[in-house]
Amino acid sequence: MSQEIVPNAPLTRLGRVVRATTDTAAALSLQRHPEQHRKTNWLRDVILGGQDGLVNILGIILGVIAGGGSNTVLLVTGFAAAITESISMGAVGYTSTVSVRDYYQAERARESAEINAVPDVERQEIREIYAAKGFAGDLLDRVVATITANRDRWLDTMMNEELHLQPVETGVVLRSAVVITIATLIGHLIPLIPFLILSRTPALVVAIVVSGLVLFGVGVYSAVTLVGDWRRSGLKMLVIGLGAAALGFLVGRLFHTAGA
Repeated sequence: MSQEIVPNAPLTRLGRVVRATTDTAAALSLQRHPEQHRKTNWLRDVILGGQDGLVNILGIILGVIAGGGSNTVLLVTGFAAAITESISMGAVGYTSTVSVRDYYQAERARESAEINAVPDVERQEIREIYAAKGFAGDLLDRVVATITANRDRWLDTMMNEELHLQPVETGVVLRSAVVITIATLIGHLIPLIPFLILSRTPALVVAIVVSGLVLFGVGVYSAVTLVGDWRRSGLKMLVIGLGAAALGFLVGRLFHTAGA
């Protein structure tokens, strides 16, 4: 005869131990899981460099044309800007990522000092963090005890759950600088290449069309890869990019008119 299982029946001692172990493991997995998704962001670096390079050079091209500059001036100015801007953007990417890494290390050192100076206060902060997540009673006590029993885990939890900061590895710093540099250079070359093989008017049309398609495509890819409506994201990227480039045309036109 089969034995009926009563869902709300009291657990045996073994059952309570098993449940406590699994509940604590589940709680700790909540703590570790977010770090697996925020290691790097290649897309951010590609968009940062590529969009900046493309919009910048398209604005220069339109500005030179509006100002009455020759194709030679356009190409020399464009390639000079491509080289200098790519190096500059890579350097900015490097220094900004280093600053994020240094900030994380400074905050971690501060949290470590606080754990040494006022461990009870820091332990209470852990309790409040997990209480806000819905843990209570004995389970909350076990979670707090498990986390604070290991100093590195304690520090990692404070950095992740309280300050919402993630460590930045040295390899990420170098990678970010290289990706931004290459993306910026490619972004510069996209509108410039048509002027190497076509006459000015067809080259300008091709440069604007191709640049618009690339900007729209980047917006679409960003939405598909991350979140958002691909049409709205693509259109927003297109409008922002071409709108910024149009300012170069207006500035060039203004200087040409003033010079005339």
